[in-house]
Amino acid sequence: MDISYSVKPIGRVRSDGGGFRLELDPAYRPAMAGLEGFGYLNIFWWFSGCDDARSRENLVERSPYVRGPERLGVFATRSPMRPNPLALSCAAVTNLDPKAGVIGLSYIDAEDGSPLLDLKPYTPSLDRVEDPPLPAWCAHWPRDVESSGDFPWEDEFNF
Repeated sequence: MDISYSVKPIGRVRSDGGGFRLELDPAYRPAMAGLEGFGYLNIFWWFSGCDDARSRENLVERSPYVRGPERLGVFATRSPMRPNPLALSCAAVTNLDPKAGVIGLSYIDAEDGSPLLDLKPYTPSLDRVEDPPLPAWCAHWPRDVESSGDFPWEDEFNF
């Protein structure tokens, strides 16, 4: 079964001297109505730097994690090299300007200019898991984004 799907960017991720932000195309700015008050967003974006045949064929790789198994399937990683270079980031909203189509963020792990595909508000009743089971090699990682800023992430990765 060979089915293809089509997605259209709704804007761009910006990560530059002006900070971290989402810039929505004018046609999609009305969709920002009601975002006021949400402190976090689930942001779907495209790993455009890894949208090539070699990256899309990547299914197993050397573990990027110091304590992880030697080899991991790409679905057990946050690697941008995957069958569909779709990315999901949860980010804190710092400001919202619906008229300009700009959403300020505290941080996002996307390259400047990455295509923005969709936004969904983060709601704890649907998006938060109180005590998720984790493999032993990453069970010591922080349990929330608020405490992860002080965690020595440089000790966790092989790069």
